[in-house]
Amino acid sequence: MTITLPRFWGGLTDIFAMNIVTDSRCTGYHRLGHPERPARIQASVDALKGQTTLACEWITPLEVSDEQVLRAHDRGLLESVRRGSEDFDGDTPTHPQIGQHALRSVGGALRALTLARKGQWAFSLLRPPGHHATRHHAMGFCYFDSIAIAALEARASGVKRVAVYDFDVHHGNGTEDIFLGQTGTAFFSVHQFPCYPGTGEAHRGDNCFNFPVPPMTPRRQYRATLERGLRELQKFKPDLVGVSAGFDAYAKDPLAQGTLEAEDYYWLGQQFRFLGIPVFSVLEGGYSEELPQLIIAYLKGLEGK
Repeated sequence: MTITLPRFWGGLTDIFAMNIVTDSRCTGYHRLGHPERPARIQASVDALKGQTTLACEWITPLEVSDEQVLRAHDRGLLESVRRGSEDFDGDTPTHPQIGQHALRSVGGALRALTLARKGQWAFSLLRPPGHHATRHHAMGFCYFDSIAIAALEARASGVKRVAVYDFDVHHGNGTEDIFLGQTGTAFFSVHQFPCYPGTGEAHRGDNCFNFPVPPMTPRRQYRATLERGLRELQKFKPDLVGVSAGFDAYAKDPLAQGTLEAEDYYWLGQQFRFLGIPVFSVLEGGYSEELPQLIIAYLKGLEGK
């Protein structure tokens, strides 16, 4: 597989706009009082359109085939989400057309993957998130694991070594469940423990690496753990990296006890920029009012702004 890299990879100057994959239809469902709400996307889109530092290209998701979904999930889950006839658990309600919304989010990750393989930056700004959806179960606000589906699509289409780095404050148990033992893949998760979903205390198998941090870990120590995860990712020598970009380790996020600030998300963006390989990012969590500013900080780090 030949990938044309943009000139900025390795620390030079960016010549591309930031591709933002989104679709306004993803704001068309909600449940009163649920933290995974439409404003997460709408406010972030508005903030990105209102700023002038980043040049953004607005891109729509790809269509998704059953074959792509079934690399990560079983047929029973695919059909259950399509039907959307009952809540999946207390955190993961059904909604009208939730199957279409969930597939559109997968399509955003697939579009971001396609752009990354062309040497461009891409961020999928859609809901629902995905990294808690296991092979067999929807859970934790997540119905299909978009980042895992995209990573397995990359593997199926010729990428030899694909890594997912997950910096959401909650362990990406779904991605781990799907990746465990999968040849040519590796999963790296830095997350609060103990915390929902109660997994991620230690490494699993030969390709799933967990870096738990206790609640209220001092910010400097939290960043050191993020660095350790990145060093381990580099040892894997991936040809492509998917990022589960959750912004709920932020100090003011209401769903956990993280300590990160906007500067830390800018720093994370920089680290992925300096990897020198294709990287695409998919929104996971992030439930504070400051989510739009955190996303912008991360994207500025990616672009070196």
